[in-house]
Amino acid sequence: MIRFEDVSVTYDGAVAPVLSHVDLHVPEGELVLVVGRTGTGKSTLLRCVNGLVPHFTGGTLSGRVTVAGRDTRWHPPRELADVVGIVPQDPLSGFVTDMVEDELAYGMESIGLAPDVMRRRVEETLDLLGLADLRHRPLLSLSGGQRQRVAIGAVLTTHPKVLVLDEPTSALDPGAAEEVLAALQRLVHDLGVTVLLAEHRLERVVQYADRVVVVPGDGAPLVVGSPADVMVSAPVAPPVVELGRLAGWSPLPLTVRDARRAAGPLRERLAPLVDEAARRSRSTLHVVDGDPALSTSDLVVRHGSVPALRGVTLTADRGEIVAVMGRNGAGKSTLLSTLIGLHVPHSGSAAVGGAVPATLRGRELVRRVGLVPQEPTDLLVADRVGEECASSDRDCGVAAGTTRAMLDRLAPGIDDGTHPRDLSEGQRLALALSVVLAARPPVLLLDEPTRGLDYSAKQRLVTTLRELAATGHCVLLATHDVELAAEVATRVVVLADGEVVADGPATDVVVGSPMFAPQVSKVLSPQPWLTVSEVAAALVAAS
Repeated sequence: MIRFEDVSVTYDGAVAPVLSHVDLHVPEGELVLVVGRTGTGKSTLLRCVNGLVPHFTGGTLSGRVTVAGRDTRWHPPRELADVVGIVPQDPLSGFVTDMVEDELAYGMESIGLAPDVMRRRVEETLDLLGLADLRHRPLLSLSGGQRQRVAIGAVLTTHPKVLVLDEPTSALDPGAAEEVLAALQRLVHDLGVTVLLAEHRLERVVQYADRVVVVPGDGAPLVVGSPADVMVSAPVAPPVVELGRLAGWSPLPLTVRDARRAAGPLRERLAPLVDEAARRSRSTLHVVDGDPALSTSDLVVRHGSVPALRGVTLTADRGEIVAVMGRNGAGKSTLLSTLIGLHVPHSGSAAVGGAVPATLRGRELVRRVGLVPQEPTDLLVADRVGEECASSDRDCGVAAGTTRAMLDRLAPGIDDGTHPRDLSEGQRLALALSVVLAARPPVLLLDEPTRGLDYSAKQRLVTTLRELAATGHCVLLATHDVELAAEVATRVVVLADGEVVADGPATDVVVGSPMFAPQVSKVLSPQPWLTVSEVAAALVAAS
């Protein structure tokens, strides 16, 4: 169905190809997972399939890419639309209408389907992806995760033979992600659809894949094989695989179910270490005494007539890292936006450093609080990465090179002359994070901060956040990434329908939760371990 023959791609102005001599065959009815570090060329590989590379992106493509027998050099994207559906990293970039239902129908209109067929497929897709309640909503009123599901649905309605998805679950809550992946699996198994999917959150996807393609970057050849074979030596792996490596299990588990079956002896070794590990975990908290860094009291925020937050009362101290979790549309982004003054409360109050956020402006606001939004490009205004970093240094009043140094730490190797919009999603996020982190605001608000980040970049972010907390900064992050929350959060707050339904230490909230528990917790429950690093540290201390 998809064939790459000696394919190399070099973008204009680049000194080296992003893909070099790629040979790959994806037969009909396979789900192929594409993995690799941020910026190695995964998105480029996907965009070759529907002709976006080079017809839209520019650059030079050598070799041959064929899809269902059509050569993409001679068939631009519009001539492949009946065969290939593509869902980009940024859903908004692909929307062409204003309303959910219209967006689901647009692709079918473009290929000339009959109205009765369009109506039936819209209804099927609304049910398949849990979008029925959103059908009459404006796209701009949706949360990031809701937009992601609409973008996937808009492609599914055309019934493509090939479905290409770039980070399809990055903005989805765990439940919605499982629904989407189950839907993709049905398309593959029941309808013979070929799916090519790039994803950093391997813990969600690897068990569904027929094959895994590792894009190592730097011109190195692709590594292709079954998930079990590739995960043995892959540079990136989900926590359940890392736990298997630590414990010496063979074969390595790919699912929580397989890991639990092998984990009995490990649980026995860990049982006497639980109390000591809990004591060490509490001793690492860096809560600073004094007035709260941020607070809300009976906070009510409305979007038009729709209540987004309903009586939220919350405080966070300096030195805390608080993860705000919940379903898509639960009010997480609204809470963060209110704390930086983008929304005026309908009733109740919000305060940051003792001040009302909506009354702060300019440098006074930057000195108190920084927000990295779900769409990182909202913060990026310059035409070059170097200019963006220099502008950030001036705006924050910090030494020249501060923002660039932070960027090199989070995503090394980005050229100063690159336009921010030419970066991968993960690289753009790293740049936006660097712009905000350079100012070292006392309160840091992060909305889906690991979207598009690979495991190594995520670990560098975790280290940075821990250092900020240790020096008295308060971090509030809204995330669907349960592994991030397990790794870095001292507290977890769960929102549902705009209300706080849980607030407590991370271990108390997520252990035993079918929705928010990380993989290690699911494998080793009822013991309160959250991460592979915790387990490794406990075993080392006991040896």
